[in-house]
Amino acid sequence: MTQAKSVTVHILDKEYCIACPADERANLEGAARYLDGKMREIRASGKVIGADRIAVMAALNISHDLLHKKQQLDHDAEQTRDCVRDLLGRVDQALASDAEPQPGE
Repeated sequence: MTQAKSVTVHILDKEYCIACPADERANLEGAARYLDGKMREIRASGKVIGADRIAVMAALNISHDLLHKKQQLDHDAEQTRDCVRDLLGRVDQALASDAEPQPGE
């Protein structure tokens, strides 16, 4: 088990100290940079004021993007399953026709 260590990240000009396993540090830092970038985009738009509201809007936008990507992956997986089923059906037909005695045999 990896020992958790404290990692300091900066999000929207604030510093946060977070306990994190050493092997997850890079992921945490990347997530913090991503969140910071999204929050800065929202703040720069001027449509949302206040760090709490900016954080909520960033969370909603990130959640929306995540769900959209999940739906796309689910759709792609279903299409792949359909394609594989079709190919297996064709293989079964080809094997069945090869197993049948041919006229003149």
